[in-house]
Amino acid sequence: MTIAPASLAAHPPHLFPDYASTRKRAPAKPLVLIPATLTELSGPVYGHETVSGDEGDLTRQHAGEPLGERIIVTGRVLDEEGRPVPNTLLEIWQANAAGRYVHLRDQHPAPLDPNFTGAGRAVTDQDGRYRFTTVKPGAYPWRNHPNAWRPAHIHFSLFGPSFLSRLVTQMYFPGDPLFAFDPIFNAIPDARARERLVARFDLATTEPEWALGYQFDIVLRGRDATPIEEPHDD
Repeated sequence: MTIAPASLAAHPPHLFPDYASTRKRAPAKPLVLIPATLTELSGPVYGHETVSGDEGDLTRQHAGEPLGERIIVTGRVLDEEGRPVPNTLLEIWQANAAGRYVHLRDQHPAPLDPNFTGAGRAVTDQDGRYRFTTVKPGAYPWRNHPNAWRPAHIHFSLFGPSFLSRLVTQMYFPGDPLFAFDPIFNAIPDARARERLVARFDLATTEPEWALGYQFDIVLRGRDATPIEEPHDD
């Protein structure tokens, strides 16, 4: 899951002043390249074999069902040639329908849902496809600037064959009015690349009287690469 130089323009810079916390997180000096050894490149494999089939359904992890709009999120992990990437471990985490995370740092006055933890895992099949069932997350305040609200989003983490091959991105929902005000979304310099973070509503994935469906493909490299970011909690 290395990033090809041709796709770097699709990704946000380490320092984007409007995204206030990057002022402290961004490196002040050039990065030092440390050559990876065979051990680091080939292992350890992180959790691929321990993922059970029901971990991708975030609505069935507790005694009752969570509140909110039930959704199905599915898609494929692809390389730059459109070929599927099987056996990729995906983790997702998100706020609940009220825009609240199960996290000690999240103390804004929105209710927690006792039936929603907000995290799940899945492994892509031979066609590179994954599937999650969850609830649509709510927007939430984040104090980056006056009256700052994050658009509804789901965090994705992808693991390849080793710890060094982890990518993190976010999936947004179509038509969100907060896009224009969100510095994380707008840190991506290419407008077309930003659109690749927006899921597509899909009636074929939608299940009657059950859940709306969204398609979200993740392209690892190349001209159509999905923008990635440094891991964080925003």
